[in-house]
Amino acid sequence: MPLYQVPVLPSVDQRVLDQVDAMHEKLRHAVQQVPLKWQLDLRKALTAGAIAASNTIEGYQVDAKDVADLMDGEREVDADEADKAETLAYQQAMTYIQSLYDVADFRYSKELLNALHWMLQGHHHPQRTAGQWRRTAIRITAPGDELATDYEGPDRELLPGLTGELVDWLNAGDLDSHFLVRAAMAHLNLVKIHPWSDGNGRMSRSLQTLLLARGGVLAPEFSSIEEWLGMPGNTWEYYKVLREVGGPVWSPQRDTQPWIAFNLLAHHQQAQRVQHRVNRSNNCWIQLLEAADSQGVTERQVTALHEVAMVGRVRRTRYEKAEALNTQQATRDLQFLTRSGLLTAVGQTRGRHYVAGPRFPQDVLATARRPHSLVNPYAG
Repeated sequence: MPLYQVPVLPSVDQRVLDQVDAMHEKLRHAVQQVPLKWQLDLRKALTAGAIAASNTIEGYQVDAKDVADLMDGEREVDADEADKAETLAYQQAMTYIQSLYDVADFRYSKELLNALHWMLQGHHHPQRTAGQWRRTAIRITAPGDELATDYEGPDRELLPGLTGELVDWLNAGDLDSHFLVRAAMAHLNLVKIHPWSDGNGRMSRSLQTLLLARGGVLAPEFSSIEEWLGMPGNTWEYYKVLREVGGPVWSPQRDTQPWIAFNLLAHHQQAQRVQHRVNRSNNCWIQLLEAADSQGVTERQVTALHEVAMVGRVRRTRYEKAEALNTQQATRDLQFLTRSGLLTAVGQTRGRHYVAGPRFPQDVLATARRPHSLVNPYAG
């Protein structure tokens, strides 16, 4: 049985695709020029944003700052236990996906797909079967109306053949197509096959990120579009285009070009967002270093101040790991910054974090909060 097919790109899509390539290349050079520890912080923040956004699409609410803290081992965050469990599961899967970007003898397989699904959904097993194809029919309801059917997945008897076809295509199909296009088509086909009883959306977005990691010039954190998809207006359009392109039932003969155009818009605008963040972060870092001597601040302490500028807060555990300090050293540094008025402590010992204090450089905060506009490459 055939899959949804890679379309022939019209000239407007090719133009946008070329622009995205140029933006990714510019980002690659920009990221290579910043301090390694700052780059690692940025990669962690982008991963946290992607995890938070993708879980938000599925109804799990954990703020990106709390996701970053959970990634660092902090458990005193503002989220219920169920949402924490979903976040940690997605982090596990994403960490593994990111690690596969340069594996020399890598191959896609049904076993890989089911293993990734177990990472995402294993904590629900056996109430909701994880790591195995669904054994029942599946119906996707329309957002906001549980009685309205948006899509009915293929019969369960077809799943072994369809997933086998998809794996074969992932390894050898349309290899001359651009990796962004192949990644988008992997997402579409997996979400329309809908092979598991739950977690198909996150798995499809994760598979897309894996193809981006394997094919791109950037670390996957910089090229993933999950954060963009999780923005409320974009999420609505995401469901809309999946419904319009995929059809009400498995129908691979349909035109997939609108899905590719939607993904290219997502990549273009996410690249814009990341570039703005890189620029703001770099400028904040330079401003903080320039002010450090007059404030008696060491370069390692600038890391804590930079985190506050860019994220809004810092925790001891995060600062400790970022600078490879022991607990006593990290505590002394944060106490010094607090006494100096650069930071203000919020909360008790467990769950305590630090925000900008009365003497935090206002020009740095202004740089961090500088607004930007996103361009729609298809407009005009």
